[in-house]
Amino acid sequence: MTRVAVIGAGSWGTAVSALVAQNADEVVLWSHGSEGAKAINETHRNPRYLTDVELPANITATSDLSAASKGADAVVLATPSTHLRTISHELADTVGEELPVVVLTKGVEAGSGLLMSEVVADELGNERRVLALSGPNHAEEVSHGMFSCAVLASPDRKLAERMRPLVATPTFRVYVSEDIRGVETCGAVKNVIAIACGVCAGLGLGDNTLAAIMTRGIAEIGRVVAATGGQPMTCMGLAGMGDLVATCTSEHSRNRRFGEAFVRGTTLEQFERQTHMVVEGAHSATSVRELAQARGVEVPIVEGVWNLIHGGLSIEEVASSLRGRVPNTEFYGMGNGPASK
Repeated sequence: MTRVAVIGAGSWGTAVSALVAQNADEVVLWSHGSEGAKAINETHRNPRYLTDVELPANITATSDLSAASKGADAVVLATPSTHLRTISHELADTVGEELPVVVLTKGVEAGSGLLMSEVVADELGNERRVLALSGPNHAEEVSHGMFSCAVLASPDRKLAERMRPLVATPTFRVYVSEDIRGVETCGAVKNVIAIACGVCAGLGLGDNTLAAIMTRGIAEIGRVVAATGGQPMTCMGLAGMGDLVATCTSEHSRNRRFGEAFVRGTTLEQFERQTHMVVEGAHSATSVRELAQARGVEVPIVEGVWNLIHGGLSIEEVASSLRGRVPNTEFYGMGNGPASK
């Protein structure tokens, strides 16, 4: 492609812009602040995120959203979930209805229960041209060329295959999927589970506990995926188990780090202010909980995280509630056995 717009100059947007720069003539990176854009243009480095990474020369930055997207052959959206609708709305005048849009943002919109691709389509139109990129990809590692894998999802397989060369590189292997609902649901729920793992790690609990939280977490993800029309098998892939393992275990994971900090008394507001990052799992805890309740799906770990952050319960109260549950069949609610409570 000749010109690609990457909207969002956070850590992941910055890392993906460097990937795309290997496959496009020109990449325009939109930064919310003019000072950040100016610094990127002058130094070829992001002054706030991935500061040790030198960006390719064919990346330019701007704080003008219309200028970033005008004339682009494709748009990549990497804004926080809480701002995605507003940004998409502002892009509507410059992004034509046939222009491919790749969504990097993970989450479920509070109130509407819409996945991020659906939020984008709601504002830009033509949901068939919207794709989602997901997987176990920490920006810190991808930006340094460490080997990684991802999945690019679209209901239109031919579109996914056509867009794959935009992000694929020798060290960033990209698979395609037609299950965009499953891929996006995995990406939203796994961030909540990662906070739970961070809490457990912060409490000094052992590997058995972390393995149990991750495994039962993937079961919760599978139930939500099945209830929303996705394919439970997607949970076993890169967007599901792959991303869950990376997010729940890595020092790079802001969701796990927040869980650890929460145990030490740090609030969500304090953590986001200190790191200049949005803890997507903390916000998704509300929207995923709403979605699960609307679909009649049991998500006890998500409920526990929500109760810790937003519901005012203590860690011991949440732990006691989880320990007191009567175990069901292992894969209930995923089409592999009775879904009774």
